Amino acid sequence: MNSRYSVRPQDNAPWALTLTCIAAFMVTLDALVVVTALPAIRAALGGGLGTLQWTINAYTLAFAAGIMLSSALADRFGRRKLFAAGLALFAGASAACALSPTTEMLIAARTVQGLAGAMVAPVGLTLLTSAYPPERRGAVVGIYGGVAGLAVASGPLVGGLLTQMLSWHAIFWVNVPIGLIAAALSLARLRESFGPSTPIDLLAAGLVSGGAVGLVLGLVRAADIGWSNPVTVASLGLGLILLAGFVVWEMRVDKPMLPMHLFRGATFSAANGTAFFMTGAQFAAAFLISQYFQIGRGYTPMETGLRVLPWTATPVFVAPLAGWLSDRFGQRPLLLTGMLLQAAGFVVFASLAGSTATYWQDIVPLVVAGVGVSMVLPVAPAAVVSAVAPADIGRASAVNNTLQRFGTAFGIAAATSVFLANGNLSTALMFMAGMRPALYTAAGLSILGALSAFAVRKSHDESADLEEALLAGATSNS
Repeated sequence: MNSRYSVRPQDNAPWALTLTCIAAFMVTLDALVVVTALPAIRAALGGGLGTLQWTINAYTLAFAAGIMLSSALADRFGRRKLFAAGLALFAGASAACALSPTTEMLIAARTVQGLAGAMVAPVGLTLLTSAYPPERRGAVVGIYGGVAGLAVASGPLVGGLLTQMLSWHAIFWVNVPIGLIAAALSLARLRESFGPSTPIDLLAAGLVSGGAVGLVLGLVRAADIGWSNPVTVASLGLGLILLAGFVVWEMRVDKPMLPMHLFRGATFSAANGTAFFMTGAQFAAAFLISQYFQIGRGYTPMETGLRVLPWTATPVFVAPLAGWLSDRFGQRPLLLTGMLLQAAGFVVFASLAGSTATYWQDIVPLVVAGVGVSMVLPVAPAAVVSAVAPADIGRASAVNNTLQRFGTAFGIAAATSVFLANGNLSTALMFMAGMRPALYTAAGLSILGALSAFAVRKSHDESADLEEALLAGATSNS
C-alpha cells in the first residue's frame, strides 16, 4: 500500500467533520440561496426563464467539468491544500457575484464559484470518510447530510429575507466570511492526506472535462431551444463522444484517473444512479416551487422562504437518523423508500397547487417529499464510498459528485422543457399550466431513482462488492 494515503481513523476526526460540514453548508446554501431571489434578479438585470436557468446552471456546468481533475489533483498534491484553496476561491467568487452589475458578470462569477465548488465538495467528502472507520461512516455522513439539509432549509429563507430586506446582491456575501474562516482553519487543523501517486493524465482530464461541459451545456440549451435543435444535438453528441473516449482511454492506460472496474460493483453503480435522479428531481422541484409561490401565489421572497421551510428543513432532523439506520439495517430500504416518498410528495403537491390551496395542502406534501430526500441524501454517497477499495475513495466521491451535477442540469432542463411546452411566466394561470406537468416530471425522476436503488446490495453483501472491486483492480494491474 502506498504510504501516502491511509484510511486509519484520524486523531483530528472531529475537526474533519466540523470543517467538511461547514464546506457542505456553504456550497449547498449558495446553490439554493439564489432560488428565492430569482424573480428579483430577473427584475434587476432582465432576461427570461433561460437567463434564470443560467444563474444556476453556470455553476453546475463548471462544477461538473472540474470535479474529476480536482479529485486527481487533490490525491497527488494534497487533499487539505486543495480543499482550503477551494474554500478561499469560493469566498472570492461569492464576492464577485455580489458585486456583479450585469447578467453576464453574474454568470461568469457563478462559473468561478462552480470551479471552486468542484475543489471543495468531493475532496471534503473524501477527507470526512477517510477520517472515520467504515462502521461509522453511515452515521457520520448522516450528520454531514443533516448539515447540508440545514443549508437547504435556510437557503430559500435566507435568500428571501436578504433579498427583501436588502437586495439580491446580499445573498452572496453570506459565503465570504464562512469560506475564509473555514479555509484558514482547514490549513491549521486538518492533517494532510494523499491518494495514490498516479501522474496527472492531461488527455484524460481534457476528455472528461470536455465531455461534462458538452453534456451539461446540451441539457441547459435543450430547455431554451428544444431537444431536437442542431445545437442541442451537437452539444450532447460531442459530450457523449468525449466521455466515451475517456472510458476507452482509461481502460487502456496503466494508471487510470478513474479505474473502470469500480462500475462493475452493483452497489457503486446503483447508488450513483439513485443520487443522479435524486438531485435532478430535487433541484427541478425547488426551481419550480420557489417561483410558484411568488408568481402563482403572489407571496414575497421572505414569505416564500417561510413557506418552503417545512420542506427544506426536514434533512436537518431526518438525515442523521437515516445515516444511523443505514449502518444497522442496510442502505437499499432507505434509498428505495426515500425516492418513493419524494415522488409521492411532488405528485400530491402538483395536484393540489393553485390559488385556492390551503396552507396545509401546500405544506404536507412538501414535508413528505422532504422526508424522502432526507433519507437518500446521506445514504447514497455513503453507499458509493463504502463499495470501493480504500485507495479509490477519492475517485468514488468525485464520480458521485459529478453525477449529482449532471442530475441537477438534467432535472432542471427536463422540467423547464415540460414547463415551456405547457405554460409560461406571463400570468399566474399560465405559470400553473406549466408547473403541474413539470412537477410530475420531477416525480418521474424520483421513481427512476427508486428503480435504481433496487440494485443496491443488502448490507451483508456489501463486503462482496469491495472484494469484487479489489480483485478486479488486482487483475487489471497484473
